[in-house]
Formats: sequence, structure tokens, C-alpha cells
Amino acid sequence: MKLRARMFAGVAAIVLAAAGAYIYTRAEPAPAVQFTRLSGGTLGMDELRGKVVLVNFWATSCETCVHEMPKMIETWRRFAPRGYEMVAVAMSYDHPNYVAAYAKNNQLPFTVALDASGEVAKRFGNVMVTPTTYLIDRRGNIVKQYLGEPKWDEFHALVEKKLAEPA
Repeated sequence: MKLRARMFAGVAAIVLAAAGAYIYTRAEPAPAVQFTRLSGGTLGMDELRGKVVLVNFWATSCETCVHEMPKMIETWRRFAPRGYEMVAVAMSYDHPNYVAAYAKNNQLPFTVALDASGEVAKRFGNVMVTPTTYLIDRRGNIVKQYLGEPKWDEFHALVEKKLAEPA
């Protein structure tokens, strides 16, 4: 009986791993949202088509978000000339004055957006945990979601791969 249970557990683990691999590798379209820029105006996902895009949900009160922001800046500077864009979406509970002060004090070079109503977070799968980050390919498909800070070497390798792909 114990052997049968172990065999069943092994088969179940293989099936779950295969299902996980499928979820990881399938691409789904990013939601067609409008980001409200901290600097004014809006930016639509459709305007980002043809670029590799990182959408990062963050908050000024999130220690991990603040910790990863210098790496986000470094990554943007490294890849932006090749068609990489980033939108840092401040969560609805983050006061716009705090977001503006942080963006100014840290000289964030990429688009910072306010999600005052929470609609953008909702459309991206009801994001509640920060940081939550999505990498979107040139065709507008989500290729990877990160909860927490990414492993930067792996992330940079994936960005390189996606920048090399045609739109």
C-alpha cells in the first residue's frame, strides 16, 4: 500500500509540475488599460505595443518596493535605448504627494502612474501585494509575473530574450 501511495504522489507531482510549466510558459494579453501619469496625462497599453514593458505595482510604504527601485532604475537605463519601457504604478492607498516626493527625490526616469481608483490593479488580476511586476512582450502579452523582487540576473536574461524577438 505504501508503494502505491508513493507512486500516486510521484505521478501527481509530475502532473502538477507539467501544469505549472504550462501556466508559466503561456502568454496572455495584457489588459487594455490607461495609466494616469504622475506628470499628467495618460498612457495606454496600446501606445506601448512594440516595446518590452515592465509594469510594476508598488507603494512608497513597501520596504521591498523601495529596496528594488534602484535596480529598476538601473534596468531601465540599461535597456530603454533598445525598446524597453517601464510603468511604476502606485497603489490606490499610496498618497499622490508621497509618490510625487519619492519620484522626485529618487529621480525616477520612467513613467510613474497613479492608480487612484484601483482599477488598473484590478484589471491586472486584482493586484493586492506589492511589489507585483509583469513583464510584457512586444506583442502585448504578459510573459512573466513576479511577486516580490525578481532575481535580477534571470530577469535581465528574459528581457534580453524578449528584446531580441520581433514585434
